[in-house]
Amino acid sequence: MNMIFEWLRTVLVLPFSVLVIIPSITLYFTGYQWRPNAPILAAAGWISLGAGLFLAAWTMRLFDREGEGTAAPWAPPRKLVTAGPYGHVRNPMISSVLLMLIGEALLLNANVIFLLFFLFFGGNMIYFPFFEEKDLEKRFGQEYLEYKRNVPRWIPRLTPWKNKACG
Repeated sequence: MNMIFEWLRTVLVLPFSVLVIIPSITLYFTGYQWRPNAPILAAAGWISLGAGLFLAAWTMRLFDREGEGTAAPWAPPRKLVTAGPYGHVRNPMISSVLLMLIGEALLLNANVIFLLFFLFFGGNMIYFPFFEEKDLEKRFGQEYLEYKRNVPRWIPRLTPWKNKACG
């Protein structure tokens, strides 16, 4: 039950803020008025949103099952997760949020959400190398350094990297 509370708290504080609270406030203060988007763009929005939700659920499950933790800094994983999408790219959780932001922007036909997408991505381009990766190096040492050498931060590998230390 405690882990369920941690995950709910993680989802409500982190992605919910980026995907619901900040866009809602931004749309409100920019005087946004909904206009239907072209059907092909709306379809692309649904696909992007669905792919982002699927990727978010998959990565959160991996953090729970394999990492024995959450994505939140107050309950981080105890083990380095390199399976699934983590074998292709180091930040699939951020990728999932970016996919969902693109989906929102297309479904709501709101260019200001594209601006939020770029701000969120830009912020993470600074945060990850200077803060999160330094923390992961301290927590997981050589195992993380090997992972970092083999798996790109943002552009996925075509074939998954297999952590030789884990078999």
